[in-house]
Amino acid sequence: MLIVFFDSQGIVHKEFVQEGCTVNAEYYKGVLDRQISRIRRVRPALYRTCDFFLVHDNAPAHSAAKIRQFLTQKQVATLNHPPILARFVSLSPPPPDYFLFLKVKLQLKGARFDTIEEIQKAVTDQLNKIPSEDFSNAMKKLETRANLCITSNGSYFEYRNRKNTWFFLLP
Repeated sequence: MLIVFFDSQGIVHKEFVQEGCTVNAEYYKGVLDRQISRIRRVRPALYRTCDFFLVHDNAPAHSAAKIRQFLTQKQVATLNHPPILARFVSLSPPPPDYFLFLKVKLQLKGARFDTIEEIQKAVTDQLNKIPSEDFSNAMKKLETRANLCITSNGSYFEYRNRKNTWFFLLP
């Protein structure tokens, strides 16, 4: 399993979960602590101003009280995914938080590896090959989709441009 954090410039922090480990709130808190330390090193201006936010899903490890308290203490703003009842159907590439895995999967499709270390190296190599423009575009798409969801006030909408058609439904 890979946990990865990225922004419009590229990968900020990644780590592979050791085999047999369970990603619970305690484990995830350690990951977040390392990620925040990494932001301090690679994006010092953002760290100083706390001008960043975390988008993560509603997994129990992400939404635990311990995690919410930790992020509040560290002054990290979060944007959560919509409730499970919201349905997103897309004919365009998946939302930005999945675009990395899609790219890596496509490049490694059919490859065979003898060890976990070989897999981790291949994945890391593929992540390093993703151009910064792809990260920037992913963040722009996230912003566009989020703004449309906000302005729709829970109504159905259809968005079309030359390349994409996607829909968002809220019950």
